[in-house]
Amino acid sequence: MMRQPNLSFCVIGLPNRPDYMPSDDVRRVLTDYTVFCGGERQREIISPWLPAGHRWLPLQGGARALQELAREVGLPLAVFASGDPLFYGIAGALRKVAPEARVKVLPWFNCLQMLSHRLGLPYAELVATSVHGRDWVELDAALLRGERLIGVLTDAERPPQAIARRLIEYGFLGYTLHVGETLESPEEKIESLTLEQAAGRGFHSLNCVVLEAPKPQPPAPGLDESLLAGLPGRPDMVTKMPVRMTSLVQLDLASRCCLWDVGFCTGSVSIEACRLFPRLQVIAFEKRPECAELLARNSRACRAPGITAVMGDFFAQDLAVIPVPDAVFIGGHSGRLGGMLARIDTVLAPGGRVVINAVRESSRADFFAAIAALGYLSLPPIRLQVDDHNPIAVLTATKPVQQSTHLPRR
Repeated sequence: MMRQPNLSFCVIGLPNRPDYMPSDDVRRVLTDYTVFCGGERQREIISPWLPAGHRWLPLQGGARALQELAREVGLPLAVFASGDPLFYGIAGALRKVAPEARVKVLPWFNCLQMLSHRLGLPYAELVATSVHGRDWVELDAALLRGERLIGVLTDAERPPQAIARRLIEYGFLGYTLHVGETLESPEEKIESLTLEQAAGRGFHSLNCVVLEAPKPQPPAPGLDESLLAGLPGRPDMVTKMPVRMTSLVQLDLASRCCLWDVGFCTGSVSIEACRLFPRLQVIAFEKRPECAELLARNSRACRAPGITAVMGDFFAQDLAVIPVPDAVFIGGHSGRLGGMLARIDTVLAPGGRVVINAVRESSRADFFAAIAALGYLSLPPIRLQVDDHNPIAVLTATKPVQQSTHLPRR
């Protein structure tokens, strides 16, 4: 078997300006290396300094493409990138796909550092996020934590105006939006805007954003239930705060990755979980079509972005295409609790927890019978009564680790 060559990279961050002067460290790389790699923009900036007889390889694709390129060449590669290659960049991606490779990094400032410097903001306090080529998860989590300074790497699908509109939609109104366009270039432009101003504007495609609030704004536990709209004529369908909070504690969400809320109705459990555990992925199931708009409305009113709604009969869903849960709250089961628990068991991660709030004795009996058949571990029930409502038993069970061969999908 032929031995694979050792992979070696020196990844060099470049500024966004044509008058770049290499540092002594970069000059040594230009002397020591013969094969160079990067995008066309990086080639334009570094070309006056490249040695005679060098070989330039255009970088097309991400870290895996670069890894294959290095294997084909069989020589150490000097790779040019923008800014700080370890900041959502190619060097960090290389560490993941080729942990055995030697990677040396000579960074430049990243764009959020530069924008913070221009604005005179304390960069050490800034929480960096990215929506560049990805979803809203990182930004949503920072907003839900109430961070005062949030940096955002943008892209064409999620530019500054889209960010402003999302903050307005979910009620995060205390932020000023700072935009840096074509930083370091002769056309550099920096503006500080209200969310309303930014929402109606267009920006250069090369931009980044810093969101600034006067002070941290973390959410308080316990929803203001007056903000929640309910089903017409069904005011008691909202899970009451003491029961809701107890259920979330029993689900052990601080150590979980993905919560399923089966039968979400008004969405109160999903919304509370989303607010209190910002990095938790929340998937909410409901068969009543009118509840889709109810969840969307209540999520906006309670500042809880990012909940994924799955509408229709739970038993008809293709669970294989939905992220694997390690916590499940059952808010409704239509008299099919045993079958629902058996179906959840086919996807629930080892060590996952299931919680249900039972009012009827028949529900309690069905729950204990089902988890016994599945070999789950039962936690002691917690009995609660809120005002003059019926007593509720918060029932909890844990799936044993050793009895499952299902692997979580990420």
